[in-house]
Amino acid sequence: MKVRTVKREGGFTLIELLIAVSILSAGLLALGTMQVSAISGGAYSSNVTEGSTLAADRLEKLLALPYNHESLAPGPHSLELPNAQTVSWSVVENVPMTNTKTITFTVQWTDRGIQKRVSIQRIIARML
Repeated sequence: MKVRTVKREGGFTLIELLIAVSILSAGLLALGTMQVSAISGGAYSSNVTEGSTLAADRLEKLLALPYNHESLAPGPHSLELPNAQTVSWSVVENVPMTNTKTITFTVQWTDRGIQKRVSIQRIIARML
């Protein structure tokens, strides 16, 4: 008796192809989600960097003023900027020691309906 051998041709079945396409599409969807997350994180970082830079710039301008300038008078001060940012600072005299002023500088803005803020604090001394 002759034994017949069936030759199997190598290849993929339809089920194997469906499984491979499913795995590939799940991976591509995950990459798309990561991309959206990276873009929104970059936008948030950009806003915080802009706020920090603005705060540092405005604070340096205040520190360049004379000790008795009206912008360094004790109490709260504020300034509205055209790009919907609010710059405010408060000056406290004789804290932490006499002949000093503590300046707390804050920049506020709204990002997607959420109030964000960056604050910087400096102490300046009266030069005698």
